[in-house]
Amino acid sequence: MHTIPYGRQDVDEADIDAVVSVLRSDFLTQGSVVPAFEKAVAKYCGAKYAVAVNSATSALHLACLALGVGRGDLVWTSPISFAASSNCALYCGAEVDFVDVDPFTYNLSIDRLEEKLVKAAQRGNLPKVVIPVHLCGQSCEMSRIHGLAQQYGFKIIEDASHAIGGKYAGDPIGNCTYSDITVFSFHPVKIITTGEGGMALTNDAYLARQIARLRSHGITRDIDEMTDPSDALGYYEQIDLGFNYRMTEVQAALGLSQLNRADAFIKRRHEIASQYNQLLSNTPLVLPYQHVDAYSAWHLYVVRLAPGRINIDRNKIFSELRDKGIGVSLHYIPIYRHPYYRTFGFTPANFPEAERYYAEAITLPLYPSLTSDEQSFVVDNLLTLVVCES
Repeated sequence: MHTIPYGRQDVDEADIDAVVSVLRSDFLTQGSVVPAFEKAVAKYCGAKYAVAVNSATSALHLACLALGVGRGDLVWTSPISFAASSNCALYCGAEVDFVDVDPFTYNLSIDRLEEKLVKAAQRGNLPKVVIPVHLCGQSCEMSRIHGLAQQYGFKIIEDASHAIGGKYAGDPIGNCTYSDITVFSFHPVKIITTGEGGMALTNDAYLARQIARLRSHGITRDIDEMTDPSDALGYYEQIDLGFNYRMTEVQAALGLSQLNRADAFIKRRHEIASQYNQLLSNTPLVLPYQHVDAYSAWHLYVVRLAPGRINIDRNKIFSELRDKGIGVSLHYIPIYRHPYYRTFGFTPANFPEAERYYAEAITLPLYPSLTSDEQSFVVDNLLTLVVCES
C-alpha cells in the first residue's frame, strides 16, 4: 500500500554529492563546513551570528543557559508545541508555565500573555524568559511580545523550529529584531534538513560566544577568555560545564546544500497549502488562518473539525485515514497533558483555547514532493468521512 506521510525530507543528487564530498575529506567533524553553514543561515535570515548544534532541543537548552536561566527562574511558553519548548527550561533547573493560545493562529496569545504578566507583576513572579513558538511555520506577533518584554523585563527566545524561510512584517524569521535568540530545527520533516540538527541565531556577540562554548564542553581556545594562557600549541581551557552538542560536517554539508533550495521548498509548500484551501473550502472544517503580518513557512497544514457540524469521532477519522495509508497526525497534545507534566499540577481548564484546539485538530500531509494526485486522495478520503457525518 502506498503511504503518504504527514511530512518527509526532499533529498536530491546535489545534496548527496555534498555529503559524499565531506565523507571523502579529512574532516567529518570540526572542520570548515559547519562555519560555512552557520554563515549562510545567518546571511539568509539577516542575523549577525549563528551557532549550529545537533538538534533544536540542544539549541533551546543552550539558549536558556546563555540567558542565565537557572534554579528559581520561571520560563513561559505555549502549551501547543513539542515538549522540547518547555523541557529546555527544566534542564536548567527552572520552572515552567504556559500561556494559552490564540483561537485563530494557535500561537501564543498576546492578550493572554499580557493578562498573565499583569498578575505575575502583582505577585512579584515574572518570567525570566518567554519562548513564543511559531506553530506550523507562522510567526507569532513578535512586535507586541517584544513591547511586553520591554515593559516587564523578560528575555525572548523564538522557537522557530517550524519556520525557517518564513517572514514576519516582511522580514525573515530569524533576524532577531524582536528577540534575543531564535532557534531553528533541521529534523527531516522540517523545511530544510541536516538529518538531525538545529541552530541558534542572535545579534548579541556575548550570547553567540556563550552558546558556541557550551555546545562543546564549555571549552575555549580564546586566550582572552582563559585564566592561565599558555604558549603551548593547541592550548585550551574548560571554563564552563558544557555539553557535546556539536553538529557534524556531514550534517552541515547536507544543510548547506538544502539551503540553496529553501525558497523553492517554501514556494511549493505555499502552492500545496493554497490547493488545500481551495479543495476544503465550504466544508465542515476550520482552515488555517494566516495573520496579515505573517508569511508562513507552511511546515504543517492543520485543519479543525468544526464544533457542532461534524458527528464523527476524530479518532475514527485518524484510524480510517491511516488504514488507507494517509499519515494524518496531531500537532500537538498540550504539553501539560503529558504524564510527566501532570505531576506539576497544571489545570487544563486554565487553557481553554489549547483544549479546544487539542480536541479538534488534524494535521494533513504537506511536503514539497507531495503530488496533486496524492493531495486529492487525502482530501477525497477526508471529506468522505467528515461530510457524510456532518
